[in-house]
Amino acid sequence: MSDVMTTTMSGGGSGGGQAGGLAVGAERGRAYWAVADTLNITRRYLTHFQRQPIMIAWQLGFPIISVLLYGFVFGEAMKVPGGEGDYKQFLMPGMFVMTMAFGFMNTAMGVVTDASKGVIDRFRSMPMAPSAVSAGRGLSDLVVACAELTILALTALAIGWRPGNGALNAVAAFALLLLLRFSLIWVGVWLGLLVPSAEAAGGLYAVAFPLTMVSSVFVAPSLMPDWLGPVAAWNPVSSTGTAARELFGNPGAGGSSWIEQNAVLMAVVWPLVLTAVFLPMAVRRFKRLSR
Repeated sequence: MSDVMTTTMSGGGSGGGQAGGLAVGAERGRAYWAVADTLNITRRYLTHFQRQPIMIAWQLGFPIISVLLYGFVFGEAMKVPGGEGDYKQFLMPGMFVMTMAFGFMNTAMGVVTDASKGVIDRFRSMPMAPSAVSAGRGLSDLVVACAELTILALTALAIGWRPGNGALNAVAAFALLLLLRFSLIWVGVWLGLLVPSAEAAGGLYAVAFPLTMVSSVFVAPSLMPDWLGPVAAWNPVSSTGTAARELFGNPGAGGSSWIEQNAVLMAVVWPLVLTAVFLPMAVRRFKRLSR
């Protein structure tokens, strides 16, 4: 309001100038409060992790257990494309991608829990930006994703995984992983606002499981049956996994199909498409909850 008053007072004697200044001040005010509301919601979600250490142990401990399970229990039975190389070097980029992909389940469960407890309704009754709840949820989940990736990378280094294509390419690979997670956040928010209860949200694992299994996370599409390989290759998770292997310099990158040869490009395109589709859907769903 102070921005609006200041702009109006400085608009001079012209009625048109005052009206224009009022409009500019109002726009600045909406943008400011949208950012402020988003940061407040983000802080609320992150505070829950401080007060519920079990959530931290589960979300940050699950990636470590997964690495040890797939790397050491199943590792000796798995094949690397071409038949050469350590399977752990092939596996780790896939584990990074799987952790980012499964993260949308945590988003959906968090949103549906807030909705069932009436938290979302209280937010909607407040004079706050309509996008703040979705954006705050997304930002907090992205912070958690950074922590998950850091712990997972340290675990990978401890068991012998090494990125061998330079520091800049490694940073680019991690950026693509976070981009995938960012896009799937909006899928999780939309699903969390769509399903009626936490019990129903648990059934979303039926979606998450094939999303990661029918991909290049554990096995290269070229080693799959002819009818399944193309499906796995065109999975957005596979594009990010193949791109990460290429940037990390790990075995198993590439392939003969167009989608595999252009994995880095598609690792950018797929998340942008998912964000463009599901972010507006999540915001519209939030606005229509009480209708």
